[in-house]
Amino acid sequence: MNRLTFDFAPWRLSGQVVGVLLNHRPALAALGEAVHAAPYKAPPQAPVLYLKPRNTQVGDGAVVAVPAGVPALEVGAALGLVIGRTACRVSEDQAPDHVAGLVIVADLSVPHDSFYRPAVRLKARDGFCPMGPRVWPLAAVPSPDALTVTVAIDGQVVHETTTGDRIRGAARLLADVSDFMTLSAGDVLMLGVSAGAPKVAAGHAVTVGIEGLGSLHVRLVGEAQP
Repeated sequence: MNRLTFDFAPWRLSGQVVGVLLNHRPALAALGEAVHAAPYKAPPQAPVLYLKPRNTQVGDGAVVAVPAGVPALEVGAALGLVIGRTACRVSEDQAPDHVAGLVIVADLSVPHDSFYRPAVRLKARDGFCPMGPRVWPLAAVPSPDALTVTVAIDGQVVHETTTGDRIRGAARLLADVSDFMTLSAGDVLMLGVSAGAPKVAAGHAVTVGIEGLGSLHVRLVGEAQP
């Protein structure tokens, strides 16, 4: 599919969207003692990453199919850092200089219990990464680490949290990821979803809102049968 285009540099997203698991302290805490058992064996010491490939990426107002046999999808509301210039081994202080702007991401996935080696088939279905409605310049948002985030189903807010209480805030996360993985202009690095992400079934309209960034709208439908 074509790369998404917005009205702010870097103009076109590259097609690489990087997600991070367990970056919300309550989400990690929810694992309890299980985090010390197999397959985890210990809390993560570095960012736990996964990719949302190009086939997952759609824009504001998209219609996304819920796979046959799946009762509902998990809607993870995430803040996306849109990279503005190559970030390779940048420091935390330098990190904001490499961010062109911010975008809302609806990180959709088939619900699952294990965070160990996240399965591609559960997180990378077609349309599972809506983004929009636009990219906002970083200077227009006071603090990416203190923004209210909401998820509404059919107009009713069912989940409210913030971009705060992260194990790694925006700058720290970008610094740690760029230490071993070069990010280029147009890439998107998600800050990670919060604990308690709601589940939404086919037939529902979903709105993800982030303070200062507006709202992203998605409609879920049942997968067409062959």
